[in-house]
Amino acid sequence: MADISDDLIMLERSAEEERERLAGLDGEERMAQWQRWWEASKAAQAAVTEHAEATGQNRYEVEQAVKKAVRHPGPESAAT
Repeated sequence: MADISDDLIMLERSAEEERERLAGLDGEERMAQWQRWWEASKAAQAAVTEHAEATGQNRYEVEQAVKKAVRHPGPESAAT
């Protein structure tokens, strides 16, 4: 499993929360919320890329570990 940080988990969780807020919206409200989700998602992805490069890890594995930690929290997916 990839070595991930609490900061990566926080950024991904934020992006997921913004995505969830899209439910039931339409029109201008949806576009505004979509923009908030998009910005949060871009920040999370950039952080994953930066972390992977800084630690010499595979970017895909880092991203998958972060997503697993956010979507399926448990002892085996805790950040180290």
